[in-house]
Amino acid sequence: MRVHRLLGCAALLAALGMAFAGFARAENGPQAMVAQGDTYTLKLALGEPAAASAQAGTVQFIGSATVLIRYQGLTILTDPNFLHKGDAVRLGYGLSALRQTNPAIEFDQLPPIDLVILSHMHEDHFDELVQERLNRNTPIISTREASESLKRLGFQQRFALSDWDRLEVSKGETRLRITAVPGRHGAAGVSVLLPTVMGSVLDFGANADTPDYRVYISGDTLVYDGIRSIGQRFPGIDLALLHLGGARILDMFKVTMDGKDGVQMMQIVKPRKTIPIHYNDYDVFASPLAEFAREAKATGLEESVVYLSQGDTYTFTPRKP
Repeated sequence: MRVHRLLGCAALLAALGMAFAGFARAENGPQAMVAQGDTYTLKLALGEPAAASAQAGTVQFIGSATVLIRYQGLTILTDPNFLHKGDAVRLGYGLSALRQTNPAIEFDQLPPIDLVILSHMHEDHFDELVQERLNRNTPIISTREASESLKRLGFQQRFALSDWDRLEVSKGETRLRITAVPGRHGAAGVSVLLPTVMGSVLDFGANADTPDYRVYISGDTLVYDGIRSIGQRFPGIDLALLHLGGARILDMFKVTMDGKDGVQMMQIVKPRKTIPIHYNDYDVFASPLAEFAREAKATGLEESVVYLSQGDTYTFTPRKP
């Protein structure tokens, strides 16, 4: 096992060398134009009557980056990871990570799911158990790269979004717009070797431009220039779910936000409330939640942070007209 891991590290380091060289060349090329995004639609079967728009919604933290969002008759699952403490996930290049926690609920205890938002295809976000047992007709919104993997796994309803693409979801009278927003899984030279990442903005309500409630999910990203456009395009974010943990590969390359980054993200996107997630579940995480809490307190943002233990639920209400 150790030899295999060392070989994987050597392979990754070699690939990093080529990636950085390619990135240096790309930096001297012409800059791409900013895309405006395409629009897709998803009509869900009504099933149980949708909840009235005036009723409260909930966010339940299951563990890692996995949460259940229930609002206006919709049940949304993010980055499903239901492995247990001691289970390993593969990260590519022969590298792996061990889970340090158990999920708050078991996969079989999930309520009926309307759709899944998958920020990227890594096994700590879409594990082998989920790959085997999730209903193949479940709509999954993710990156184009992840959607190719989902196709090979037999999932039928795949919605592949690039930055600023939108998915208009309807279920009876309920309306939701999901917009893919920028994310980058590490520094520029490292991220090209890792899965493409999708952040997402969820706008609930009949008019997505003046939503009843707006949620931002960061995905596994660092803070970089592309993030600033999120706050500019989506003012008035009600709730941010931030993937923290300061995850590192080879103990060298940071690929998710640490505590200081998380607070910087709050300062950029300016959410009314923030829930930190994805911070203590795997042995590659190097930044404990306490680091984020210290930074939030030092910058005067602690009152806007909601800390959830695994299994806890945050209840929110729509904006007042």
